[in-house]
Amino acid sequence: MLDRDGPVPIYVQIADAIQEQIISGRLRAGEAVPSEAALEAAFGIARSTARNVVRELRERRLVHTVQSEGTYVGPAGVPRIRQTKALYLEIAGDIAARIRRGQFQPNRSISSEKALMLRHGVAKVTVRKAVAHLREQGWVFTVPYRGTYVNEPEKWPTNRGA
Repeated sequence: MLDRDGPVPIYVQIADAIQEQIISGRLRAGEAVPSEAALEAAFGIARSTARNVVRELRERRLVHTVQSEGTYVGPAGVPRIRQTKALYLEIAGDIAARIRRGQFQPNRSISSEKALMLRHGVAKVTVRKAVAHLREQGWVFTVPYRGTYVNEPEKWPTNRGA
């Protein structure tokens, strides 16, 4: 639990929590540290605070950052553990499953970009890539300046995958 009114800055408290995950082995060498967007969503913090968390972890020499890829546990050169499936595909799969279950009805909008960013702890570009994939598959259609809506079931992919 974060002490938002105490003397220890929020970013230090979050860095301490991630350090504990590293020490306990819940985050292993080579694993990705939660993204800035994921930290924002998980802790209800601003992007600048999330950046300070990552900077603090780097200064403690617990993590290293690879430009355009992310931040990983351990020093530079430690083999990175990569995700087996692209994150945007996982998000698209989640949305497609919610459509199949009826949580999103035909001709009704899916969650907003902001809501999807918060739900999945990702950046806007990742959400947009997931929605574009769903559009290509036939799950959804987008009306400019209005939103993205669920297609009629007959337009859904026949294999029902995302």
